[in-house]
Amino acid sequence: MRIVVLGGGFGGMYTARALRRRLGPEVEVELVNAENYFVFQPLLPEVGAGSITPAHAVSPLRFILKDVTVRKAVVDSVDFARKAVIVFQGIQRRPTEVPYDHLVIALGQGTDFSRMPGLEEHALKMKTLEDARRLRIHVIEQLEHAQVTNLPDTKRGALTFTVIGAGFSGVETVGEMKELIDRSLPFYPKISPEEVRVKLVEFAPRILGEMPQELADYAAKHLQKHGIELMLETGVKSCTHRQLVTNKDEVIDTRTIVATIGNAPLPVVLRMGLPLQHGRLKVERNLRVEGCEDVWALGDCALIPMKEGASERNDFAPPTAQFAVREADRVARNIEAVLGGRAPEPFAYRSRGALASLGARRGVADLMGFKLKGFPAWVVWRAYYLALLPGLGTKVRVMLNWTLDMLGSRSLVQLRSYRKPPMRYVYFRAGDRIYNEGDRSDGFYTVISGALEMDRTDPATGETVTRRLGPGDHFGERLILGATRRRTTVRAVEDSKVLVMNRQEFLMLAEGFEAFRDYFRPYMEKHGVELPGAGSDKEG
Repeated sequence: MRIVVLGGGFGGMYTARALRRRLGPEVEVELVNAENYFVFQPLLPEVGAGSITPAHAVSPLRFILKDVTVRKAVVDSVDFARKAVIVFQGIQRRPTEVPYDHLVIALGQGTDFSRMPGLEEHALKMKTLEDARRLRIHVIEQLEHAQVTNLPDTKRGALTFTVIGAGFSGVETVGEMKELIDRSLPFYPKISPEEVRVKLVEFAPRILGEMPQELADYAAKHLQKHGIELMLETGVKSCTHRQLVTNKDEVIDTRTIVATIGNAPLPVVLRMGLPLQHGRLKVERNLRVEGCEDVWALGDCALIPMKEGASERNDFAPPTAQFAVREADRVARNIEAVLGGRAPEPFAYRSRGALASLGARRGVADLMGFKLKGFPAWVVWRAYYLALLPGLGTKVRVMLNWTLDMLGSRSLVQLRSYRKPPMRYVYFRAGDRIYNEGDRSDGFYTVISGALEMDRTDPATGETVTRRLGPGDHFGERLILGATRRRTTVRAVEDSKVLVMNRQEFLMLAEGFEAFRDYFRPYMEKHGVELPGAGSDKEG
């Protein structure tokens, strides 16, 4: 018996742990995640503000999931008929089939900013550990720039910080970011506190819509008292790398836009072809995916009804860590019940309350109807999440970070991690394999020097056709069409130099460089794909 869990967030990690605890050694539990660590998402705003280090907001999955098989891989698709998950794993991103008897989907959600031009290109997000780390580096960079510039408009843009969305994530992010800025200003003598502008943009008429009005009002007053401007009933129309335009046509000069809105299903979830409702997997009350006997879903990617005939927003489980942990336990209990020949039970849970940190050692808390504000709520917030952190080592490290943060100043060091450039040269020796048939599509290739051979199997005859490639030739065009798998095998027959380009960069060149677009137009038209910018070409 094999149970496979997709996703290593709150839902996936706690499900795997509960399954291992409830089921005997004869049942194999495997968790598949793109990273080998669990991210404690409620702490991301504090990582972004530098009160704790990035490494202390994560826990190694192999440490906290004893006796659970952890596979670091990217999920590509699921073959429900054959009961197999297809993943890309390893350095070569080889496709691998992971069989299952029961499948648990806990992949979370992505973002979609398509309705707001420029937001995808210029906004910072707060979804991953890298997002939080990038935010801290960016804020410090703006302070460094404002310290040395002699241009008033440049300084104004650098010192204007905008957060879009006033839910829990947005409020906590803007509060922590403001504290980072305030505590850093003594080290930047040419920046006056009056020059700093921090704005929180929210489409609704109030912030923290999930909390009681009394606590939301306190939170609003606290943020305003600490110099944060609330722009309520305001949407985002568009943005550039220097400005944000609201739906009221107000133009804000800002070089910092943090978006905590725009949740959307991940492409891999859409590819599964499972029933969706409001962009999330449609599940029954027992957390089974509708129409599937052996597929379960929970967390942010699932729309979980809390009562029969659910239709209103409050009729469904909110996408919070508190609920994901309880959903994980119910999934584990239900799978155990099914394996034992019993009927699964519906998920039922009443929220124990909600907490939010506002920065400056203040918070709001609604605990079973008992309301806390200010410093006591902030202490409860930290105590609750400290207790929820997995692993004693992680708890100790976070406590140490918090203690040092209270005793001293924030670090202003900017450490940048290396990322493989999206367009790069790669060298191959004669005999090197570039990729195999079936590998993940990860780049568009152009031969600069040397010689390569491409083998392709004719689907009609089964024969292998070999093509020789030299300088100026290119291959990997199926990547442009959105293909995820290679249909050919390519190897170097001479020492060769190859230019590799990611799909996004290819499409950017096609949109901005007419000669490049014209060259590939016949290929794209043959496959029924329109290149970006093609519609604006002049007839000649």
